[in-house]
Amino acid sequence: MGNRRSLLKAVAAMTTAAALSSCATFVGPRQVEVPLYKLQAGLDRRFPVDKRMLELVDVHLSRPQLAMLPEADRVGISMDAEIAPPFLKRAYTGRVAFSGRLYVDPNRGAVFMTDPRVDRFALDGVDASSSRQFTKIANVVMDEVVRDVPVYSFRMEDLRYAGVQFVPTRIATSSSGLVVTLEPVK
Repeated sequence: MGNRRSLLKAVAAMTTAAALSSCATFVGPRQVEVPLYKLQAGLDRRFPVDKRMLELVDVHLSRPQLAMLPEADRVGISMDAEIAPPFLKRAYTGRVAFSGRLYVDPNRGAVFMTDPRVDRFALDGVDASSSRQFTKIANVVMDEVVRDVPVYSFRMEDLRYAGVQFVPTRIATSSSGLVVTLEPVK
């Protein structure tokens, strides 16, 4: 009887251990929606941005507004812009709008933007020729602004579910935010 009880305890312990160790395969991938307001809050924390470009132009960017562009699989950001060439003693103000593709970096647990492009750039009191020059500067600035700056970062508790650690692997845009696929760490 004692042997049988010991055998049952051993079998129960091994079954429990096997079940717990394979928990990740039971849970499987899951999708999480990150709503637009959370993405906007993350963006707001990173602004204003001040840059000096080529020692020729001071750029101040503020008040970003995020928009989802699911039909193009891009996100758009518009913001106030102030450009001040130090040698002119005058600042030009206006709005810049750009868009980019999002990608997920599983190692950093964050969503980043790549392929930024200026879609619209308008400065008050600037003629078309100067505006084209400022647009070229804006493209360089946007590339620097978005490089290695996460649009959204996951907290560690966001990546744990039912005792299983997950990593973000895929991302899709929707009209109301991002849909992120999380997969168990293998």
